[in-house]
Amino acid sequence: MKAVRYGIIGCGMMGQEHLRNIALLPDAEVVAIYEPNAQMRERAATIAPQAQLFETLQEVVCHKDVNCLLIVAPNHLHIGQLEQIASLRSLPILVEKPLFTSANDIGRLQHFKDSYKAPIWVAMEYRYMPAVAKFISEVAGATGGLKMLSIREHRYPFLKKVGDWNRFEGKTGGTLVEKCCHFFDLMRLIAGVNPVRIMASGGQAVNHLDERYDGQPSDIWDNAYVIVDFENGLRAMLELCMFADGSRYQEELSAVGPTGKLECLVPGPGRFWPAHLGPAPVAQVIYSPREPAGPKGIDVPVDVALLQAGDHNGSTYYQHRRFYDVVLGKAHVEVTLDDGWWAVAMGKAAQLSAKTGRAISGTELQALCPKD
Repeated sequence: MKAVRYGIIGCGMMGQEHLRNIALLPDAEVVAIYEPNAQMRERAATIAPQAQLFETLQEVVCHKDVNCLLIVAPNHLHIGQLEQIASLRSLPILVEKPLFTSANDIGRLQHFKDSYKAPIWVAMEYRYMPAVAKFISEVAGATGGLKMLSIREHRYPFLKKVGDWNRFEGKTGGTLVEKCCHFFDLMRLIAGVNPVRIMASGGQAVNHLDERYDGQPSDIWDNAYVIVDFENGLRAMLELCMFADGSRYQEELSAVGPTGKLECLVPGPGRFWPAHLGPAPVAQVIYSPREPAGPKGIDVPVDVALLQAGDHNGSTYYQHRRFYDVVLGKAHVEVTLDDGWWAVAMGKAAQLSAKTGRAISGTELQALCPKD
C-alpha cells in the first residue's frame, strides 16, 4: 500500500486531470472515488482502474485506506461537502478553487475554519506553473521594489461541463470568482499584503449571449478589467478575454518597479493549440532592466509528460508533490483557507463593482474577508 492514498470527490474534467497527475507520483494512489455522473465515472475508472467507485461521499471519506481527500466537485457544492466531511472524519483535504461561491456561505466557512483541525490546502494551480513560480521568486529583485503588476489572460471560451453548471453565476460564483480567483491569489501572494480597494468592469460581449438552459439565459461573463489597490501602494490589474482563441500566449504577467520590468509568458493547453500555427511556444520569463542592457529572456520548458497530463502547464503535478508532504506531516500547507477565502472575496468584490459601477472598499470589502 502506498504512503498517500486519496479519496476523490468529483471526477469531471478537472478531477480527471488530478487523477492523471497523481498517477505520476511514485508513492501515491487513488483508492476511492465518488462521482455521481455515469459518463464521468466511467472515464475516471479508465484512468484509475485500481480505485473503488462508491455511490456516496460518506463511503469515500470513511474508507479505511483513505488518508487524504480531494474535492473536485462543482463550485457551489464545496462548502457543503467540507461540512459533511467534518461531520465524519478529520483528514488532510485538497479542495479545488473557488472555496465558496456566495456571500451567504461566509458564516458557514468561518465555522468550518474554526472547527476543522486537519490541514486544508486550497488548490491554486497557477502558483505552481514553472514559469509563474520563477516569475514570483524574481519579482522583487528584478523590479527593485514592485510598483505595478498586470495579469492578462486571453483564451478560449468556457468549456461544456456536466449539467452546464458553469453557465450560471449561482453555481460558479461568477466568472471573476470561477475563472479569476487564481489571478487574485497571485496578486495577493506577490503583493504580500491585502487589497484595500477594487474596481471592475465586465460582462458578456461575444459568448453565451444566446445560450439558454432549461429556459434560463446564461449569465456568465466572458470579459473584464479589474483594478486592485493594495495596502502597500501596489497597483494591480487583471485583463480577461475569453474569446481570444489562438492567442500565442494564454497568460501574460508583467511586473514593473524603479529598476526594471519582469514578464512571464505562458502558452495555453496543447490540446487547444491551433495546429496550423506550428509548434506551440515554450513558456518564458523576460527581464528588462531600465539601464540600456536590453531584455534577457529565459525559456522555462515543462516535461512533456506533465503537459500531457493536464491543461495547467505542469502545475497540477507540482501542487500534488507539495500536498503529498503535507499529508505525511513533512511540510506545512502553502495555500491556506485564508488564501482561498481572500481570492473569492476579491472576485466577489470585483463583480459587485462591475455591477454597481463603483469601487468596493472599506466595510464592504471587509464583510467578504476572512476573520482572524
